[in-house]
Amino acid sequence: MVVADADRIRTITIDRPEAKGAMRGEMWSALGNALADAQDNREVAVVVLTGTGDAFCAGVDLTEMAEIAMGTGAADAHAFPRLADTMSTFSKPLLVAVNGIGVGFGATVLGFADLAFMSSTARIKCPFTRLGVAPELASSFTFPALIGRQNASWALLSSEWLDAEECQRMGLVFRVCDPDELLAVTMEHARVLATKPISSLVESKRTILAGMAPQIAAARQREDEAFQRLLGTPENLEAMTAFAEKREPDFTGLG
Repeated sequence: MVVADADRIRTITIDRPEAKGAMRGEMWSALGNALADAQDNREVAVVVLTGTGDAFCAGVDLTEMAEIAMGTGAADAHAFPRLADTMSTFSKPLLVAVNGIGVGFGATVLGFADLAFMSSTARIKCPFTRLGVAPELASSFTFPALIGRQNASWALLSSEWLDAEECQRMGLVFRVCDPDELLAVTMEHARVLATKPISSLVESKRTILAGMAPQIAAARQREDEAFQRLLGTPENLEAMTAFAEKREPDFTGLG
């Protein structure tokens, strides 16, 4: 995770290009810490989250998910929930620039973006049904709220790719940009916000989101309970085995 501050804007870059930005325990913690520090930092008015190379974030490292599902290894099962706690209460404007593929968290984080920007060549996927698990990061609430039930149902149930044009048509992203212009356009909007009083930004965001806070908390609890029921089931283990064996999962005769 690379963190840089300039002109009251904190830019957080998911920097693991060799793994398409896939997140492991220490990365969840690093992102959460960077956001928590920005929350309390009087010199930071706006946060921009982006990735490197041809990937934004490939979601959870599936090797780590397999460790958690099978009860092996030293993966921290609480790292992601801690980050979700921080993101769901983050009070300053959060801008997300999707520079490449976004999978899992790389897609569901758009539900917490105050403004989302996407490269015209980027695409996202919510792979939960393909992994035999359930939605995350309150996306079972934020996606229907942003894009309507049917669009959200397709995004969360199909495990299919959504391209930038489709994401903008649905209302999941604010702007689609040429790849070379993505960060510049995002930062242009960030700079506009960063000139405003932080107290006003915080109170304004609070009024926008206050009515959603209980629904977000309830959605997260439902998702956590569903995830725990599904983690380690035959369907989830078949998905993990298929990933390790580099093949398509076969859920025939399972669930």
